[in-house]
Amino acid sequence: MGSPYDTLPASAFWRSGVAEAELSAIKGLYLPKFPITRETKIMTAGSCFAQHVHRALAARNWAVIDTETPVAPIAREVLNRFGYGLYSARYGNIYTARQMLQLLREALGEFAPAEPIWTREGRYVDAQRPNVEAEGLERPEHVRQARRVHLRRVLRAVKEAEVFVFTLGLTEVWRHRDSGTVYPTAPGTLAGDYDPEHYEFHNFTLPELRKDLEQLRTLLVLLRPGIRMLLTVSPVPLTATASGKHVMVSTGYSKAVLRAAAGELADSYGDVDYFPSYELITNPAAQGRFYKDNLRSVTDEGVTAAMRMFFQAHDPQGEAYVAANTAAQIDEDEDDDLVCEEALIEAERS
Repeated sequence: MGSPYDTLPASAFWRSGVAEAELSAIKGLYLPKFPITRETKIMTAGSCFAQHVHRALAARNWAVIDTETPVAPIAREVLNRFGYGLYSARYGNIYTARQMLQLLREALGEFAPAEPIWTREGRYVDAQRPNVEAEGLERPEHVRQARRVHLRRVLRAVKEAEVFVFTLGLTEVWRHRDSGTVYPTAPGTLAGDYDPEHYEFHNFTLPELRKDLEQLRTLLVLLRPGIRMLLTVSPVPLTATASGKHVMVSTGYSKAVLRAAAGELADSYGDVDYFPSYELITNPAAQGRFYKDNLRSVTDEGVTAAMRMFFQAHDPQGEAYVAANTAAQIDEDEDDDLVCEEALIEAERS
Protein backbone atom coordinates (compact mmCIF):
# COMPACT_ATOMS: atom_id res chain seq x y z
CA MET A 1 0.00 0.00 0.00
CA GLY A 2 1.52 3.32 -1.09
CA SER A 3 1.95 6.51 0.91
CA PRO A 4 -0.20 9.61 0.28
CA TYR A 5 3.09 11.43 -0.34
CA ASP A 6 4.02 9.22 -3.30
CA THR A 7 2.11 11.30 -5.85
CA LEU A 8 2.90 14.76 -4.52
CA PRO A 9 4.86 17.21 -6.72
CA ALA A 10 8.47 18.24 -6.11
CA SER A 11 7.28 21.48 -4.53
CA ALA A 12 5.84 19.51 -1.62
CA PHE A 13 9.27 18.36 -0.44
CA TRP A 14 11.96 20.53 1.12
CA ARG A 15 14.90 18.93 -0.69
CA SER A 16 13.51 19.25 -4.20
CA GLY A 17 11.30 22.28 -3.56
CA VAL A 18 13.85 24.43 -1.74
CA ALA A 19 17.34 23.00 -1.15
CA GLU A 20 17.89 21.96 -4.78
CA ALA A 21 15.75 24.64 -6.41
CA GLU A 22 16.96 27.77 -8.18
CA LEU A 23 16.68 30.44 -5.50
CA SER A 24 15.62 33.25 -7.80
CA ALA A 25 12.91 31.16 -9.48
CA ILE A 26 11.41 28.64 -7.08
CA LYS A 27 8.64 26.95 -9.03
CA GLY A 28 5.20 26.91 -7.49
CA LEU A 29 6.05 29.29 -4.65
CA TYR A 30 3.47 31.81 -5.85
CA LEU A 31 0.38 30.48 -7.61
CA PRO A 32 -2.00 33.46 -7.95
CA LYS A 33 -5.62 33.00 -7.05
CA PHE A 34 -6.73 35.71 -9.49
CA PRO A 35 -5.04 37.54 -12.38
CA ILE A 36 -3.48 40.97 -12.06
CA THR A 37 -2.46 42.71 -15.27
CA ARG A 38 -0.69 45.96 -16.09
CA GLU A 39 -4.16 47.47 -16.66
CA THR A 40 -5.46 46.40 -13.23
CA LYS A 41 -5.89 49.44 -10.98
CA ILE A 42 -3.74 48.70 -7.93
CA MET A 43 -3.80 50.49 -4.58
CA THR A 44 -0.74 50.03 -2.36
CA ALA A 45 -0.24 50.51 1.37
CA GLY A 46 1.73 49.04 4.23
CA SER A 47 5.06 49.10 6.03
CA CYS A 48 8.17 50.69 4.52
CA PHE A 49 8.99 47.50 2.55
CA ALA A 50 5.78 48.14 0.60
CA GLN A 51 7.47 51.17 -0.94
CA HIS A 52 9.56 48.73 -2.99
CA VAL A 53 6.36 47.19 -4.37
CA HIS A 54 4.85 50.55 -5.30
CA ARG A 55 8.07 51.72 -6.98
CA ALA A 56 8.49 48.52 -8.98
CA LEU A 57 4.92 48.67 -10.27
CA ALA A 58 5.17 52.36 -11.13
CA ALA A 59 8.57 51.92 -12.81
CA ARG A 60 7.08 49.31 -15.09
CA ASN A 61 4.09 51.54 -15.90
CA TRP A 62 1.52 49.30 -14.32
CA ALA A 63 -1.76 50.97 -13.32
CA VAL A 64 -0.72 51.68 -9.76
CA ILE A 65 -2.94 54.37 -8.25
CA ASP A 66 -1.53 57.65 -6.93
CA THR A 67 -4.14 60.23 -5.94
CA GLU A 68 -1.95 62.82 -4.18
CA THR A 69 1.43 63.22 -5.87
CA PRO A 70 1.47 66.56 -7.75
CA VAL A 71 1.91 66.43 -11.50
CA ALA A 72 5.02 68.56 -11.79
CA PRO A 73 8.71 68.13 -12.69
CA ILE A 74 9.87 67.57 -9.10
CA ALA A 75 12.72 65.23 -8.21
CA ARG A 76 11.63 61.91 -6.73
CA GLU A 77 13.73 62.35 -3.61
CA VAL A 78 12.02 65.66 -2.89
CA LEU A 79 8.54 64.21 -3.38
CA ASN A 80 9.38 61.21 -1.21
CA ARG A 81 10.73 63.42 1.56
CA PHE A 82 7.28 64.98 1.81
CA GLY A 83 5.40 61.70 1.61
CA TYR A 84 4.47 61.80 -2.07
CA GLY A 85 4.93 58.96 -4.52
CA LEU A 86 5.45 56.32 -1.84
CA TYR A 87 1.97 54.82 -1.95
CA SER A 88 -1.42 55.36 -3.57
CA ALA A 89 -2.13 58.23 -1.19
CA ARG A 90 0.02 60.36 1.09
CA TYR A 91 -0.58 58.32 4.25
CA GLY A 92 3.05 57.35 4.81
CA ASN A 93 3.80 53.92 6.26
CA ILE A 94 0.90 51.93 7.66
CA TYR A 95 2.50 49.30 9.86
CA THR A 96 -0.60 47.58 11.29
CA ALA A 97 -3.98 46.42 10.04
CA ARG A 98 -5.60 48.44 12.84
CA GLN A 99 -4.00 51.61 11.51
CA MET A 100 -5.34 50.94 8.00
CA LEU A 101 -8.80 50.14 9.31
CA GLN A 102 -8.73 53.27 11.46
CA LEU A 103 -7.76 55.40 8.45
CA LEU A 104 -10.67 54.17 6.33
CA ARG A 105 -13.13 54.69 9.16
CA GLU A 106 -11.82 58.20 9.66
CA ALA A 107 -12.20 58.91 5.93
CA LEU A 108 -15.85 57.83 6.21
CA GLY A 109 -16.46 60.06 9.22
CA GLU A 110 -16.94 57.09 11.55
CA PHE A 111 -13.83 57.68 13.65
CA ALA A 112 -11.90 60.67 14.97
CA PRO A 113 -8.31 60.06 16.15
CA ALA A 114 -7.47 61.21 19.65
CA GLU A 115 -4.72 63.82 19.95
CA PRO A 116 -4.42 64.12 16.16
CA ILE A 117 -1.82 66.90 16.18
CA TRP A 118 1.63 66.64 17.75
CA THR A 119 4.28 69.31 18.05
CA ARG A 120 7.92 69.28 17.01
CA GLU A 121 10.23 72.18 17.74
CA GLY A 122 7.40 74.68 17.79
CA ARG A 123 5.79 73.34 14.60
CA TYR A 124 2.75 71.12 14.15
CA VAL A 125 2.50 67.67 12.55
CA ASP A 126 -0.18 65.12 11.78
CA ALA A 127 0.19 62.43 14.47
CA GLN A 128 -1.13 59.82 12.03
CA ARG A 129 1.60 60.57 9.47
CA PRO A 130 4.31 62.49 11.34
CA ASN A 131 6.92 62.01 8.65
CA VAL A 132 5.14 63.58 5.66
CA GLU A 133 6.06 67.14 6.59
CA ALA A 134 9.77 67.24 7.32
CA GLU A 135 9.62 70.67 8.98
CA GLY A 136 6.08 70.51 10.31
CA LEU A 137 3.42 73.17 9.64
CA GLU A 138 3.03 76.61 11.12
CA ARG A 139 -0.46 76.27 12.59
CA PRO A 140 -2.71 73.42 13.81
CA GLU A 141 -5.39 74.47 11.31
CA HIS A 142 -2.93 73.86 8.49
CA VAL A 143 -2.57 70.27 9.70
CA ARG A 144 -6.33 69.81 9.91
CA GLN A 145 -6.85 71.27 6.45
CA ALA A 146 -4.18 69.04 4.92
CA ARG A 147 -5.72 65.98 6.56
CA ARG A 148 -9.19 66.79 5.22
CA VAL A 149 -7.73 66.82 1.71
CA HIS A 150 -5.81 63.63 2.40
CA LEU A 151 -8.88 61.73 3.60
CA ARG A 152 -10.75 62.61 0.41
CA ARG A 153 -7.84 61.29 -1.65
CA VAL A 154 -7.77 58.06 0.37
CA LEU A 155 -11.43 57.43 -0.44
CA ARG A 156 -10.77 58.22 -4.09
CA ALA A 157 -7.96 55.65 -4.18
CA VAL A 158 -10.15 52.93 -2.66
CA LYS A 159 -13.04 53.63 -5.01
CA GLU A 160 -10.72 53.44 -8.04
CA ALA A 161 -8.92 50.29 -6.94
CA GLU A 162 -9.50 46.81 -8.33
CA VAL A 163 -6.77 45.24 -6.19
CA PHE A 164 -5.53 46.41 -2.80
CA VAL A 165 -1.94 45.32 -2.09
CA PHE A 166 -1.26 45.55 1.64
CA THR A 167 2.08 44.72 3.29
CA LEU A 168 1.76 43.75 6.95
CA GLY A 169 4.72 45.03 8.95
CA LEU A 170 4.22 44.98 12.71
CA THR A 171 2.09 43.70 15.56
CA GLU A 172 3.57 46.14 18.08
CA VAL A 173 1.89 49.52 18.31
CA TRP A 174 1.54 52.56 20.52
CA ARG A 175 -2.00 53.66 21.22
CA HIS A 176 -4.02 56.23 23.13
CA ARG A 177 -5.19 54.65 26.37
CA ASP A 178 -8.72 56.04 26.51
CA SER A 179 -9.75 55.93 22.84
CA GLY A 180 -7.67 53.09 21.42
CA THR A 181 -6.31 55.36 18.66
CA VAL A 182 -3.15 53.81 17.22
CA TYR A 183 -0.18 55.72 15.81
CA PRO A 184 2.46 54.78 13.25
CA THR A 185 5.26 55.61 15.67
CA ALA A 186 5.68 56.10 19.39
CA PRO A 187 5.01 59.61 20.71
CA GLY A 188 8.30 61.38 21.25
CA THR A 189 10.13 59.58 18.42
CA LEU A 190 9.43 62.01 15.59
CA ALA A 191 7.08 64.41 17.33
CA GLY A 192 4.87 64.74 20.37
CA ASP A 193 5.74 63.81 23.94
CA TYR A 194 5.47 60.45 25.58
CA ASP A 195 3.21 60.46 28.62
CA PRO A 196 2.48 56.98 30.04
CA GLU A 197 -0.81 58.25 31.43
CA HIS A 198 -2.05 58.92 27.90
CA TYR A 199 -0.24 56.35 25.76
CA GLU A 200 0.38 52.64 26.10
CA PHE A 201 2.20 49.87 24.28
CA HIS A 202 0.18 47.03 22.77
CA ASN A 203 1.18 43.89 20.91
CA PHE A 204 -1.63 42.52 18.76
CA THR A 205 -2.55 38.86 19.12
CA LEU A 206 -3.51 36.58 16.25
CA PRO A 207 -7.28 36.78 17.04
CA GLU A 208 -7.08 40.58 17.19
CA LEU A 209 -5.22 40.84 13.91
CA ARG A 210 -7.51 38.36 12.19
CA LYS A 211 -10.54 40.39 13.32
CA ASP A 212 -8.98 43.62 12.03
CA LEU A 213 -8.26 42.05 8.64
CA GLU A 214 -11.79 40.67 8.44
CA GLN A 215 -13.22 44.11 9.15
CA LEU A 216 -10.81 45.74 6.72
CA ARG A 217 -11.92 43.40 3.94
CA THR A 218 -15.59 44.03 4.73
CA LEU A 219 -15.10 47.80 4.61
CA LEU A 220 -13.11 47.68 1.37
CA VAL A 221 -15.79 45.59 -0.34
CA LEU A 222 -18.46 47.99 0.92
CA LEU A 223 -16.60 50.97 -0.53
CA ARG A 224 -15.52 49.23 -3.73
CA PRO A 225 -17.62 46.15 -4.60
CA GLY A 226 -15.52 43.55 -6.38
CA ILE A 227 -12.19 44.72 -4.96
CA ARG A 228 -9.64 42.01 -4.21
CA MET A 229 -6.87 41.95 -1.63
CA LEU A 230 -3.29 40.78 -2.06
CA LEU A 231 -1.58 40.45 1.32
CA THR A 232 2.16 40.29 1.91
CA VAL A 233 4.33 40.23 5.03
CA SER A 234 7.37 42.48 5.33
CA PRO A 235 10.63 40.49 5.61
CA VAL A 236 12.24 43.36 7.54
CA PRO A 237 12.90 42.51 11.23
CA LEU A 238 11.87 44.88 14.00
CA THR A 239 14.23 47.78 14.60
CA ALA A 240 13.37 47.71 18.30
CA THR A 241 10.80 46.17 20.60
CA ALA A 242 8.97 47.52 23.63
CA SER A 243 7.67 44.06 24.59
CA GLY A 244 10.32 43.42 27.23
CA LYS A 245 11.61 40.45 25.25
CA HIS A 246 14.70 40.12 23.08
CA VAL A 247 14.19 41.79 19.70
CA MET A 248 14.82 38.47 17.91
CA VAL A 249 12.05 36.75 19.88
CA SER A 250 9.71 39.69 19.32
CA THR A 251 10.45 39.68 15.61
CA GLY A 252 9.68 35.96 15.44
CA TYR A 253 6.37 36.50 17.22
CA SER A 254 5.38 39.45 15.05
CA LYS A 255 6.14 37.77 11.73
CA ALA A 256 4.50 34.50 12.80
CA VAL A 257 1.27 36.28 13.77
CA LEU A 258 1.23 38.39 10.60
CA ARG A 259 1.90 35.39 8.38
CA ALA A 260 -0.70 33.24 10.10
CA ALA A 261 -3.38 35.93 9.89
CA ALA A 262 -2.64 36.62 6.22
CA GLY A 263 -2.75 32.92 5.42
CA GLU A 264 -6.00 32.33 7.29
CA LEU A 265 -7.71 35.21 5.53
CA ALA A 266 -6.47 34.11 2.11
CA ASP A 267 -7.68 30.56 2.79
CA SER A 268 -11.10 31.86 3.81
CA TYR A 269 -11.97 34.13 0.89
CA GLY A 270 -11.73 33.82 -2.86
CA ASP A 271 -11.05 37.55 -3.20
CA VAL A 272 -8.02 37.52 -0.87
CA ASP A 273 -4.62 36.14 -1.89
CA TYR A 274 -1.18 35.93 -0.30
CA PHE A 275 2.08 36.87 -2.04
CA PRO A 276 5.06 34.97 -0.46
CA SER A 277 7.81 37.58 -0.79
CA TYR A 278 8.49 37.04 2.93
CA GLU A 279 9.25 33.34 2.37
CA LEU A 280 11.41 34.00 -0.67
CA ILE A 281 13.64 36.52 1.10
CA THR A 282 13.91 34.87 4.53
CA ASN A 283 14.17 31.18 3.59
CA PRO A 284 17.34 29.31 4.69
CA ALA A 285 18.41 28.59 1.10
CA ALA A 286 19.07 32.32 0.65
CA GLN A 287 21.75 32.10 3.39
CA GLY A 288 21.15 35.74 4.26
CA ARG A 289 22.21 37.03 0.86
CA PHE A 290 18.99 39.04 0.48
CA TYR A 291 19.90 41.16 3.51
CA LYS A 292 22.46 43.94 3.84
CA ASP A 293 25.16 43.92 6.51
CA ASN A 294 22.76 45.28 9.14
CA LEU A 295 20.70 42.05 8.70
CA ARG A 296 17.52 44.15 8.37
CA SER A 297 17.54 46.01 5.08
CA VAL A 298 16.65 43.96 2.03
CA THR A 299 19.21 44.10 -0.79
CA ASP A 300 18.41 45.17 -4.33
CA GLU A 301 18.81 41.52 -5.30
CA GLY A 302 16.14 40.52 -2.79
CA VAL A 303 13.69 43.16 -3.97
CA THR A 304 14.34 42.19 -7.58
CA ALA A 305 13.78 38.49 -6.83
CA ALA A 306 10.47 39.19 -5.09
CA MET A 307 9.15 41.45 -7.84
CA ARG A 308 10.35 39.06 -10.53
CA MET A 309 8.28 36.36 -8.86
CA PHE A 310 5.25 38.65 -9.01
CA PHE A 311 5.74 39.63 -12.65
CA GLN A 312 6.51 36.08 -13.77
CA ALA A 313 3.19 34.98 -12.29
CA HIS A 314 1.08 37.83 -13.65
CA ASP A 315 2.98 38.96 -16.75
CA PRO A 316 4.91 35.96 -18.12
CA GLN A 317 5.39 37.63 -21.50
CA GLY A 318 7.35 40.39 -19.79
CA GLU A 319 9.64 38.03 -17.87
CA ALA A 320 12.71 38.83 -19.97
CA TYR A 321 12.08 42.55 -19.57
CA VAL A 322 11.85 42.21 -15.81
CA ALA A 323 15.05 40.17 -15.56
CA ALA A 324 16.96 42.70 -17.63
CA ASN A 325 15.56 45.92 -16.28
CA THR A 326 14.11 45.59 -12.78
CA ALA A 327 17.51 45.84 -11.07
CA ALA A 328 18.35 48.89 -13.15
CA GLN A 329 15.13 50.56 -12.06
CA ILE A 330 16.14 50.22 -8.41
CA ASP A 331 18.65 52.82 -7.31
CA GLU A 332 21.81 51.42 -5.78
CA ASP A 333 21.03 53.16 -2.51
CA GLU A 334 17.24 52.88 -2.76
CA ASP A 335 16.90 51.44 0.70
CA ASP A 336 18.49 54.58 2.07
CA ASP A 337 15.72 56.52 0.32
CA LEU A 338 12.91 54.57 1.96
CA VAL A 339 10.93 56.62 4.43
CA CYS A 340 10.72 54.48 7.58
CA GLU A 341 9.60 55.93 10.88
CA GLU A 342 10.48 52.68 12.64
CA ALA A 343 14.12 52.89 11.57
CA LEU A 344 14.38 56.33 13.13
CA ILE A 345 14.08 54.74 16.57
CA GLU A 346 17.58 53.33 16.11
CA ALA A 347 18.84 56.55 14.51
CA GLU A 348 17.85 58.47 17.63
CA ARG A 349 20.24 56.30 19.65
CA SER A 350 23.24 56.99 17.42
